[in-house]
Amino acid sequence: MSAITKIALGNNGPLVSKLGLGCMRMSSVWGGPTNDENESVATIQQALDSGINFLNTGDFYGHGHNELLVGKAIKGRRDDAFISVKFGAIFYGGQWLGLDLRPMAIKNFINYSLVRLGIDTIDLYQPCRMDNSVPVEDIIGTVADLIKEGKVRYLGVSEITADQLRKAHSVHPVSALEIGYSLADRQIESELLPTAKELGIGVVAFANTAEGLLTGDMKAPLAANDYHTHFSRFQGDNLIKNLEKVDVLKKMAVEKGYTPTQLAIAWVNAQGEHIMPLVSMSRRTRLPENIQAMDIVFTPEEMKVLNTEFAPGAILGGTYLQR
Repeated sequence: MSAITKIALGNNGPLVSKLGLGCMRMSSVWGGPTNDENESVATIQQALDSGINFLNTGDFYGHGHNELLVGKAIKGRRDDAFISVKFGAIFYGGQWLGLDLRPMAIKNFINYSLVRLGIDTIDLYQPCRMDNSVPVEDIIGTVADLIKEGKVRYLGVSEITADQLRKAHSVHPVSALEIGYSLADRQIESELLPTAKELGIGVVAFANTAEGLLTGDMKAPLAANDYHTHFSRFQGDNLIKNLEKVDVLKKMAVEKGYTPTQLAIAWVNAQGEHIMPLVSMSRRTRLPENIQAMDIVFTPEEMKVLNTEFAPGAILGGTYLQR
């Protein structure tokens, strides 16, 4: 496997791997089964061995299970890992109830996260999104206080607007913006990405395969009990037309000798040195192919084809990214 390039997370930020490991799917998602814990721990440790130091989790993933898992995996090798934690989402019985971004709640959340992770300081701490129930200044100001206390090293934000990003950055320097970004989801290119670049903020891009659409494995119609059917992108004629677009990606993948998933990751990687593909993995077997994707180079003609076929708005319907 190739060595993983390191990039600065934002202007003058910490050095992190250009490829990040998303740990969410190692725990129960939306009430589903939990993956094999030993395999998940082994995957994190092999990722660290491979030079992937950016580990992304959330205090609400599996109701704390995910943080416990990450803590188990990094025990004895804390310095090898850069830990990114999201907070603020409230779930009960597998159902989304809303957000709690009050300063007092944030101070409560972080203490539980530190205990579950078994660490003294979280490297990157970020609200999972904002709903205007609490002023941005209060949310960001609370994290800034935690940085002063030494419980957090850097401030991150996730799934917010360009205006919110500017406001947050004016309260305390933002190191990273975590946001969904893929060939199928390019709406952030109009305002949010340029704003992040202007402010010198790194971009952690998740959902590179757009909830599986770009893997090339999806076929219409989906099974009635498939969770994708809740989203308009995967329903009826939308799915049929979207899969016609994916055929272009599949054809290029065959010609280049890679998988559609690898090309989807490679496209995100190619969008800028300040952009990190954040890829969810729960099995060691996924690591070599995803690391290999970081070495894929597109010709100008190939990039033109992808950017034309997957122009903003070309994929019909939405996903949870617009929730």
